[in-house]
Amino acid sequence: METIYTEKAPAAIGPYSQGKKVGTLIFASGQIPIVPETGNVVGNEIVEQAEQVMKNVGAILTAAGSSYEKVIKTTCFLANMEDFAAFNQVYEKYFTGKPARSCVAVKTLPKNLLCEVEVIAES
Repeated sequence: METIYTEKAPAAIGPYSQGKKVGTLIFASGQIPIVPETGNVVGNEIVEQAEQVMKNVGAILTAAGSSYEKVIKTTCFLANMEDFAAFNQVYEKYFTGKPARSCVAVKTLPKNLLCEVEVIAES
């Protein structure tokens, strides 16, 4: 098992890693809309936050030797299901291979954010 780490994605804000690689599978922890260079949350709207989340996911995939096209499964967490359509507009630009997906509304996300995405991919 290999730990995935890149400075191009936010550092973990708890006792976990950005991701793990086991054999040819990559398990990326949920990514939130934090700009890695500043540690600040980007924007107050779902589109802005979703774009940053996708960039962070991409950085971890790259660090693990993978890409959006090799994502098998995503789990998406939204603070408000009314953001579903706008979130999907951002999501579909990145996950063009249409991986399996779960998308759920949650009561609260860390730092009161609007979205979080975790992925399972192959390397």
